[in-house]
Amino acid sequence: MSDHAGPIRGGPALLPRAAALPAPGLAGSLRAAITAEVVGLFNDRSRGEAPVQRRPDGLFGPRSVAWRVHGDVAGMMVGGIAGLLLQMLHPAVLAGVWDHSNFRADMHGRLRRTARFIATTTYGGREEAEALLARIRRIHDQVRGTLPDGTPYAANDPALLAWVHVTETTTFLQGYLRYADPGMPRAEQDRYFAEMARIGTALGADPVPRSRAEAEALLAATRPLLRADARSREVARLVLSQPAPKPLAEPLQRLTMQAGIDLLPGWAARMHGLANPGIGRPLVRAGTFGVAQTLRWAFAGR
Repeated sequence: MSDHAGPIRGGPALLPRAAALPAPGLAGSLRAAITAEVVGLFNDRSRGEAPVQRRPDGLFGPRSVAWRVHGDVAGMMVGGIAGLLLQMLHPAVLAGVWDHSNFRADMHGRLRRTARFIATTTYGGREEAEALLARIRRIHDQVRGTLPDGTPYAANDPALLAWVHVTETTTFLQGYLRYADPGMPRAEQDRYFAEMARIGTALGADPVPRSRAEAEALLAATRPLLRADARSREVARLVLSQPAPKPLAEPLQRLTMQAGIDLLPGWAARMHGLANPGIGRPLVRAGTFGVAQTLRWAFAGR
């Protein structure tokens, strides 16, 4: 998931039609209300967090595909849910989260910190991004343990880091393709993976895909190692049933979760025991696309 720090991109064709927009005065108030809610969702004001400032001297830059993909809030929210569900199917990745994280008590905090990591490494200055990457590596060096079957694991294992990296990049891109730019050329999709390889490599992942084909091959190669059990189902339950920050946001949150399930490969949804939206899929996608349009309209020009 990404916070709102990046530009909410989208050409005029992706914005709501002018006839559907509120009156000018009301439009300004509505825009302010929507952007304030998004800012509050991804920045913990109690800890003094503010949106990450976009800087052209970072790891990617304004013309990168990463800036474009990570700047689409709806696609990143949906992709982030799907990515987390995919990650938790790997027993060792699941164990690291289960044994060394307070996600059960603070799932929203974990998602917010992940969003901030993506925002900082995508849009922050180079020094800021590299310092955060080094900090994450130091944390990973301390995360190790034993699986229920006695197999040791370590969070700095290059193969585990590769799984986390490929699931995130794949689902972030899929969210963008589905809800922002279905016609994105394959060459630009490949460039996204090539750009994001800098992050995977900096964290110690190996192998790191540098094209969509390489990403798909890594997903297929890792699939035989994946497992679904009571712990993976518990994580999925916690992710998908977390309460919305505000009661009025509950319908939107349920829609986002259903869109995340819909974004999963069918085999992954079945492993989790999650009902595919099925006959309701067109409604889920149409509703999520409407949310995406609204967010782009609200952030237009920021």
